[in-house]
Amino acid sequence: QFQLVESGGGLVQPGGSLRLSCVLSGFTMDYYAMGWFRQAPGKEREGVSCISDNGGSTIYADSVKGRFTVSRDNAKNTVYLQMNSLKPEDTAVYYCAASGWDYCSDPVQALAFGSWGQGTQVTVSS
Repeated sequence: QFQLVESGGGLVQPGGSLRLSCVLSGFTMDYYAMGWFRQAPGKEREGVSCISDNGGSTIYADSVKGRFTVSRDNAKNTVYLQMNSLKPEDTAVYYCAASGWDYCSDPVQALAFGSWGQGTQVTVSS
């Protein structure tokens, strides 16, 4: 049974940092690109970042470039999202997802991803 479980969300002040993790079980992520998405209340789901199967290629939304870094550890079946210089507009539920492909497309689109986690809340507020 495929399962993706995110963790690491929480409440942080503007300018702070968080590191999200997503652990996969039931399949190996070695051959799949992995993505991070977010959805704020009343807004559409936004593709935040994607990393190719071997980590050699990464894509970021313009809104997070220079602040967020995606990485993966295939040995641990885990993908990470390091979020620095957080802003109130980063507040959202963050989801990780597994693509059906080994590469990332720009922009990151949900249609390419077939397996999703349950999400973790990130709130940026003073």
